[in-house]
Parts: sequence; C-alpha cells; structure tokens
Amino acid sequence: MENRIAKQFAEEWIKSWNSHDIDTIMSHYANEIEFHSPFIKMLNFNDTGIISSRAELKDYFKIGLLKYPDLHFNFHKYFVGINTICISYTSVNNKEALEVFELNNEGKATKVFCNYAIIEE
Repeated sequence: MENRIAKQFAEEWIKSWNSHDIDTIMSHYANEIEFHSPFIKMLNFNDTGIISSRAELKDYFKIGLLKYPDLHFNFHKYFVGINTICISYTSVNNKEALEVFELNNEGKATKVFCNYAIIEE
C-alpha cells in the first residue's frame, strides 16, 4: 500500500469519527465487511464480537455514538502493510487502541480487527 493512501485513510478515518457523522464514518467501509471488536459484546450488540453486514455495522456504530456522546479519538500513528493499514489511537475511556484494516482496490475496509490495550492491575 502506498504511504500517501494510508496516510489519507488514517487522517480521514480519525476525522470522521471525531465529527460523529455516521455517513462520513461509513464511507470508509466496503459493502462486503467483516468487523471484529470486543466492544460489540460489551455494548450487547451480539455475542460473537463479529459483524458481517454493512447495515449491522452502521447500527452498531450508531449505538456506540449514543453510548459515548463525548467520543473523541486521539491519533498516534499509522502502520502500512500489504493491502493493510493499522491505526494507533486513544479511544473511549482513554483506552489505547490499534485497528487493523484490510482495504480493497477502492481504499475501503473489507476486514477490520479492533484491539485494545489491557491495563493490568
């Protein structure tokens, strides 16, 4: 993946989440999507932690935006791979997050894996 494309995706993705505009957020995801996140279970959306349809993904994001009205992502850095980008940021409740996106030829996410730092007590 070209660095320019990855940088643009990362910047626009963070900006879209911080705007809370669901249509702008959804513009980063392909029609065929596989989305993995522990927050899916935490928000009682489903028991698997996996979403496999764009419509369900949009519903899930709407629930998240309602649950966290002050949601703001603080961008740290991005990493580039073969058809993938990883975005490191601080998420809700000040959790460190790393999301791995597999992108299609149009630059839309087809697979996403959300990962959160574990704070050991």
